Amino acid sequence: LEKMTDLVAVWEVALSDGVHKIEFEHGTTSGKRVVYVDGKEEIRKDWMFKLVGKETFTVGATKTKAAINIDAVSGFAYEYTLEINGKSLKKYMENRLKTTNTWILNLDGTDYRIVLEKDTMDVWCNGEKMETAGEFVEDGTETHFTVADHSCCIKAVSSGKRKEGIIHTLIVNNREIPEAVE
Repeated sequence: LEKMTDLVAVWEVALSDGVHKIEFEHGTTSGKRVVYVDGKEEIRKDWMFKLVGKETFTVGATKTKAAINIDAVSGFAYEYTLEINGKSLKKYMENRLKTTNTWILNLDGTDYRIVLEKDTMDVWCNGEKMETAGEFVEDGTETHFTVADHSCCIKAVSSGKRKEGIIHTLIVNNREIPEAVE
């Protein structure tokens, strides 16, 4: 196994199907470019005369679009920026905070990461999109699903305040799970 001697950047990206590790190798003498997603080689270009540019690829089960921009800063110094869905990683993650809720919990000794995509009401658990059943209740909606034989429910209730919008709460075994901050 070839050592990653030209490793210049590593990013962790939290998506609905999990947290993905993106690694980038850039050989500034050979022009080599290698992109790894979760340890798997996605792109390899061994000889490139142009040392700046862009490499595009997808990440995760949802095939989220990603790009690494390579820019010359000065002389032989380079800057590497990661874009997710056309936004800088920072902007993408800020937007994700508004469009998703994430909970991390342990059931019967196993860790689970549950993500709600608020725009579609899709629920993901440890990288799998869950079968859900939604129902209207007196004060909002409930989205029901099962994780390891445990019944789970995401309650969506209006906060009563326009700025806050809808509050989503995960309930597992009649216990409220606090939201995780990724």
